[in-house]
Amino acid sequence: MKQQINLTSLTLNQLGWKGFFQQQLTLDDYENTCFGRVIAHHRSGYIVWTEQGEKHLDIHHSLPPMTVGDWVILSTQNEFIRLLDRRSLFSRKAAGSKVAEQFIAANIDTLFIVVSLNDDFNLSRIERYLALAHEAEVEPVIVLTKADLCRQTQELKQQVMKLNPLLMVESVNSLDADSIQCLSAWCNVGQTVAFMGSSGVGKSTLVNTLLGQEMQETGGIREDDSKGRHTTTSRSIHILPAGGVLIDTPGMRELQLADCEQGVSETFADVESLASQCRFSDCSHDSEPGCAIQAALASGELELRRLNNYQKLLREQRHNGATLAEQRAHDKQLGKMYRSIQGEARNRKGKF
Repeated sequence: MKQQINLTSLTLNQLGWKGFFQQQLTLDDYENTCFGRVIAHHRSGYIVWTEQGEKHLDIHHSLPPMTVGDWVILSTQNEFIRLLDRRSLFSRKAAGSKVAEQFIAANIDTLFIVVSLNDDFNLSRIERYLALAHEAEVEPVIVLTKADLCRQTQELKQQVMKLNPLLMVESVNSLDADSIQCLSAWCNVGQTVAFMGSSGVGKSTLVNTLLGQEMQETGGIREDDSKGRHTTTSRSIHILPAGGVLIDTPGMRELQLADCEQGVSETFADVESLASQCRFSDCSHDSEPGCAIQAALASGELELRRLNNYQKLLREQRHNGATLAEQRAHDKQLGKMYRSIQGEARNRKGKF
């Protein structure tokens, strides 16, 4: 069943418009223009929702990199004018060996980090998503799915809450509409929420239940490893019954962090607080005397898994950040060379 939405009846506020975007506008921006939100990104272009209905922007080299959730200004002739500054942006290093930054979603208010309460449960993966949310300065909410299939729901929930006592953690049965009512407080009119998680954790089922209808294809559980089958293959936006804007993203088998130092620091604030108490400022937390980290490990205050993951994510984001910076510098130099060659070609052409 397809979701029935009259696009022409949606106001900017219903699409998630906020004062942050309003403040960027000038008087000229109101002349023969409309404002819209990117709801989909395909190879051929972008789909944009406006108060005047759905519009399509063809891919062109003059367009800035955009993603689902972005706000743009278009002319009445459906021409791109400019991209508005973002309140938040989720991105990652492209999967595999490719050196590129991949945008995930923009202008999110709340990130639902979806984790399955089966054999796929992994605290280190949760910390990775938390670092991404903190870097984007977006409120994270951990949603533990498949609670109906787990006998250790409360125990696993407590393990997640130990990561940060202030962290919001909800356990749900994604097939039960009553069970997911706990998420409704973040889904009201004007709010934009995004669902992220690994492949097969039940995101599509959760999205369908929140929407009250089948919008996403779902897959069963593989019996050999208790993991769900990956079903969602593209980013998409939906309007929730409560009025909020929902951005669903494909399950990510690989989430490589880049330029995420602040996010890692906030996620592991307890580890960094301990490190600041070490006797030596350059302590490697290995065998130095007066190491607060080693003392916390010995007393059980800090888990070795958490320390190892902290160090791993710091190394990863530094490496990927440096690699992407090199690629950007290379692309910039290449662009200058191309423009120079084109300029010389035009000059030669003008002489004949």
